Amino acid sequence: MYVCLCRGITDSQIRKAVQSGKGEFRQLKQDLEVGAQCGKCVRMTMEIIAEELDKAPLYYEVA
Repeated sequence: MYVCLCRGITDSQIRKAVQSGKGEFRQLKQDLEVGAQCGKCVRMTMEIIAEELDKAPLYYEVA
């Protein structure tokens, strides 16, 4: 699904970026340029970031 229509960025691209360690919106904006134009995608991007970070196990939970 397209999240940012201005830049053509999909939820899959955002999820992959978060999984590779870019867990802050600032980092995604710098790398993918999400939210760089009209800003309508910022809320959805933040939700996707939160979802992906919730999926990642914490080290103390794994051990």
